[in-house]
Amino acid sequence: MTTLDPAHLTLAPKVLLHDHLDGGLRPATVLELAHEVGYDGLPVDDAAGLGRWFREAADSGSLERYLETFTHTVAVMQTVDALERVARECVEDLADDNVVYAEVRYAPEQHLEAGLTLDEVVEAVLRGFADGERIAADRGKTIIVRCLVTAMRHAARSREIAELAVRYRDRGVVGFDIAGAEAGHPPTRHLDAFEYMRANCAPFTIHAGEAFGLPSIHEAIGFCGTDRLGHGVRVFDDIELPDGVDLAAHSFTGAKLGLIANIVRDKRIPLELCPSSNVQTGAVTSLAEHPFNVLARLRFRVTVNTDNRLMGDTTMSKEFGLLADQFGYGWADFERFTVNAMKSAFIHFDERLAVIDDVIKPGYAVLLGSG
Repeated sequence: MTTLDPAHLTLAPKVLLHDHLDGGLRPATVLELAHEVGYDGLPVDDAAGLGRWFREAADSGSLERYLETFTHTVAVMQTVDALERVARECVEDLADDNVVYAEVRYAPEQHLEAGLTLDEVVEAVLRGFADGERIAADRGKTIIVRCLVTAMRHAARSREIAELAVRYRDRGVVGFDIAGAEAGHPPTRHLDAFEYMRANCAPFTIHAGEAFGLPSIHEAIGFCGTDRLGHGVRVFDDIELPDGVDLAAHSFTGAKLGLIANIVRDKRIPLELCPSSNVQTGAVTSLAEHPFNVLARLRFRVTVNTDNRLMGDTTMSKEFGLLADQFGYGWADFERFTVNAMKSAFIHFDERLAVIDDVIKPGYAVLLGSG
């Protein structure tokens, strides 16, 4: 069996369901675009220093402070050229990390300051993704990238963004999402958008159970009918473990699940868990205290995600490595998490199955030593 060193972790096929386009820019690109558009609000004027600043600012332990870092990335993503470039580079970077399928999300309503329309924003991003896929293919990398359009939960454009998702559903947009600070902005404020998505048989996910708790998850499932939970880490609040149990254990016999936790597990609602980000935003106190392992061992449908690669200075390979070090996972575990993610993707069944059978399983067979 191949060892789980950084080089081989990079080789592992990966599926990414929760990644923000405006949270994954290259620091050098932020600088160059800022100079091009005349944005003078950056706190640092060199790429290495800017990368450090984003990481340190995001390490505050507060979701609200974490979200402030996006002021700078969104500011330089207001033109067609900038959006195409950021989208293209996103695909290139994911392909270099051997991500074979990704759903990348962004909020079109945040990119209108220079006069673009919602449709122009979506079309620019889709062109960038397509260019990135072609560049990756020329480099011998296979990757499929689709997008989720996100509505900001503190704003009032969610129905309009849901309509945008359906309008572009056959051109690369595979779903809808709401994001932003959870406290004071419950998902039920956007029921009209979710009802529209359901009426059009279109899938959606909801940021829930990150900064807030079980009420957020309850509303997302019970009232809004979400297909996935963005983060959902606080479902752990509805699980009672035996006293003194080690969160890195291989078994959690005797664990008692409450109503919400049981519903999430029974209905196989995917959890878009983002380990590093959850620590940064204060959703959990440390990786050692992250409930990922509990949820995985109790057979919730867990998936591994980056959330914001710039702010977290992370990649899928790094997230895999952190989980392996903390919880002792091997290749079979990461294959299961990856298949979980692909099963949960918002593309059609035959497309999901093709990636699982033709890419993921053969890739892990090699790493497991059977291929």
